[in-house]
Amino acid sequence: MDLSQLGWRPFFASAFEALQGQGYEPARVVRADRNRAIVMSEHGALDATIAGRLAHDAVSKADFPAVGDWVAISGPCEGGAAVIHAVLPRRSKFSRRATVAKRSSKTDEQVLVANVDTVLLIGALDGGRSTNQQQIERYLTLAWDSGADSVVVLNKADMCDDVPAVIRAVTPSAISVPIHVVSAMTGEGIRALTPYLSRGQTVALLGPSGVGKSTIINRLLGADRLAVSEVRESDRRGRHTTTCGEMVFLPEGAMLIDTPGLRTLHLRADEESLGEMFRDIEALAAQCRFNDCAHTRDPGCAILAAIDEGLLDVGRYRRYLILKEELHCEAMRQDRKQQLSERATRRAASERSAVRDRARRRRERARLRECEP
Repeated sequence: MDLSQLGWRPFFASAFEALQGQGYEPARVVRADRNRAIVMSEHGALDATIAGRLAHDAVSKADFPAVGDWVAISGPCEGGAAVIHAVLPRRSKFSRRATVAKRSSKTDEQVLVANVDTVLLIGALDGGRSTNQQQIERYLTLAWDSGADSVVVLNKADMCDDVPAVIRAVTPSAISVPIHVVSAMTGEGIRALTPYLSRGQTVALLGPSGVGKSTIINRLLGADRLAVSEVRESDRRGRHTTTCGEMVFLPEGAMLIDTPGLRTLHLRADEESLGEMFRDIEALAAQCRFNDCAHTRDPGCAILAAIDEGLLDVGRYRRYLILKEELHCEAMRQDRKQQLSERATRRAASERSAVRDRARRRRERARLRECEP
């Protein structure tokens, strides 16, 4: 397979130059599961394992290959698997904050997909919890931070009695982001996704369990390639049908990445991404009389005035404050993590220095004993 069909671009070619002389070849991760992966190279699909050096040098989960990553591989040896030696720099990545282990307060970055051109944020119109404004704003904030283009796709139009009302409710949360209403079951609106699926483009589908991500991919493929599950009737919640990300190839040449459903999505982004998601509120804040306006009771507050005049939905402003506080706490957590890391580095350096000093003193005492009459 030609690498351009897999999304190979000058950005990756430039990064790979330093590795080319080591006998490696580029490949793209189409499925990743712990320490193993399936990669696609010019020679086709290959099973691959992660080199011990790569695993040893990894500082966090984000250093391991994710679906969509370009990697440098060697092999495979006869009867064995290829070996992944390096992960090339990412053009884009959609990541979230994840706990390191059960009952642990430590957090880590989990990269869900990498090097994606467009993220389709999937919601459902079946009356469940996946199309609320807070959910959409949370996903869009992370999508903006990822570096990929964002598109909101509302699935299960065949199960909604008033689609226009839902669109009116969602539109304020998806400022300048395209919104498409589809039904993967009937095929309604699916053709509207065609412009995002051109040859060599990588598209990831993200959203909670039960919104129909796998069903949409099956509809686009024209075959039941991915497993699907029914949702619970009581609350319209889905089960985790997709347990790990997987890339599939459309006949037209685009690559689709199905991802596991996310029931909890902890933010891992910067305030700039939040500002882009809530440009209307940021613009109002700039109009306040005082630069340090707290937007509570301060005179001349443009945000409070907009709420009073009905120009800004108070619910949207509250959701903005929640996300801003969450990002602030995450920044503090990362700063604390960095401080602890630096402290551990200094302690290790001090211990190594003490060991060297003790060894030097032992050598000096030994020389003195040798010189004694």
